[in-house]
Amino acid sequence: MRNNLEQTLLNKIFDLPSLKAKLTEWKSDSKKVVFTNGVFDLLHVGHITYMAKAADLGDKLVIGLNSDASVKRIKGEDRPVNDQNSRAALLAALFFVDAIIIFEEDTPQQLIATLLPDVLVKGADYTIENIAGAKEVIINGGEVKTIDLVDGYSSTSIIQKIKSR
Repeated sequence: MRNNLEQTLLNKIFDLPSLKAKLTEWKSDSKKVVFTNGVFDLLHVGHITYMAKAADLGDKLVIGLNSDASVKRIKGEDRPVNDQNSRAALLAALFFVDAIIIFEEDTPQQLIATLLPDVLVKGADYTIENIAGAKEVIINGGEVKTIDLVDGYSSTSIIQKIKSR
């Protein structure tokens, strides 16, 4: 049974050609595809709430996950705490996440331009003008939405709290 569960999780983690094929399949079945991205280093209630709200905006939720190298460039040499495979597996375990793709760049601009989801979502700490890929999604007839974040939750603040003890 455990091998079946592990395989189910792995089946949600895609490379780009496989994900493009899956999106084509979903869209041909009239499924609305939602995309969001992030580091998701130490999974917390803020992440879960955010992703659940994103999932409610469509039928299929795709997560773009920053690679370890990307996280180091953005967050510093001490990050990520959890490697990309561990972070991807944790996201795959969430019932409302349908696909995960790891990207190497600092932003998912090119990935979003390639996938062209129906809905692109980021936290409300972003403005639509500052969201990577927003222009491409809108030009393609898609929507760009922001979601309010849960106050008091961030991986960075959790790490700082642990270090201060």
